[in-house]
Amino acid sequence: MMLGCANHRSKVMIKALLNNRHQIIGQTKAVLPTTTTKIPLFAAFATTANPSARGFSSSSLAGVKAYRSALDKSWTTPVEEGGEVPNVMFKIRTRVGSGDENPFDWKDLTSEDIFKGKRIVLFSLPGAFTPTCSSTHLPGYEAAYEEMKKLGVDEVYCLSVNDAFVMRQWGLHQGLTEDKTVGGLGFEKVKLLPDGACQFTRGMGMSCVWDSERGFGERTWRYSAVIDDMKVEKLFVEGGEVVQNSGPDPFEVSDSGTMVDYLKSKSS
Repeated sequence: MMLGCANHRSKVMIKALLNNRHQIIGQTKAVLPTTTTKIPLFAAFATTANPSARGFSSSSLAGVKAYRSALDKSWTTPVEEGGEVPNVMFKIRTRVGSGDENPFDWKDLTSEDIFKGKRIVLFSLPGAFTPTCSSTHLPGYEAAYEEMKKLGVDEVYCLSVNDAFVMRQWGLHQGLTEDKTVGGLGFEKVKLLPDGACQFTRGMGMSCVWDSERGFGERTWRYSAVIDDMKVEKLFVEGGEVVQNSGPDPFEVSDSGTMVDYLKSKSS
């Protein structure tokens, strides 16, 4: 008798659950739109300055153009000499005392930590592992590192819109000597600075998008600078301006030779 009652109660509960399920599904269908709007990757990153960009399909040329046009003008207009660099947070990996396969931990490094009270050479390039950056740009500064320091420079940094993991692997691939001291900033000579969120690049007015040309997305335009106590002492911008989705990748004034010549002219 008790078993029969239990079975009856179970059947009643199951029936009630099924009824509720059908009611929920019906209510959900009532509120769901009848059509689906596709939001492309480019449009998803567009700022509210251009909300109409969200309506383009990912394959639409108009969509990628809208993404480029959505970049704030201040992000694409280079800072002037005498201007102050943006104070942002860099997420870097610093060596710790552990002996495991990944002896690193996260460290927050601000622009002031790097530039305040120092004279720094900074050169910036579109991407780690890319041809000109790997064959000439970084190797040139690595070779001229000691000479630059003798010409009144405290440190030399290479910046790219890549994350800390990519930058380290690129440095190792380039044959840079790794700094294995606890608290070290990666390498003994040129320090590789990851601007993964593009915050410093935007603040310098050097943001550019290579979409149909290289599929890079938002990166930094190629340039070099001398930064003295947070202020831009000298700026070498390739082509004199930031070009969006540029076909050519100019490399004429941000090289190490031009920088050494400038430093010599200021030390004489």
